[in-house]
Amino acid sequence: MIPDAAKHLFEGKHLAHVATINRDGTPQVSAMWVGIDGDLVTFNTVEGRLKTKNLRRNPAVALSITNEHNPAENLIIQGTVVEITGDGADADIDALAKRYLDADSYPFRQPGEERLIVKMEPKKVHHLIP
Repeated sequence: MIPDAAKHLFEGKHLAHVATINRDGTPQVSAMWVGIDGDLVTFNTVEGRLKTKNLRRNPAVALSITNEHNPAENLIIQGTVVEITGDGADADIDALAKRYLDADSYPFRQPGEERLIVKMEPKKVHHLIP
């Protein structure tokens, strides 16, 4: 469902903003590093954070990715979280750190944190290329 013309946004250092829904119905937005796994969009977070709690309660999620070199290019995705897993999450955050920071491992890891991979199934996709 992700257009081929937009897949490059999952290969560079293009930052995404991920929106979840708080318990009171208000939106919560976080800047995130994102990836793609087949037809699923992925991002990495930590157990216990607000976005994780929101997604466990309500799997509705939306994100917007802006091309760092052409801010007029934007990919907007609305979807549903289909999996939250710790399997492979430490390796995943290290791979994202390599892509976004050119670091061999994630430098902001905190003692005792449990990393998670969130997998999102796109339901609506809009790719704007001016």
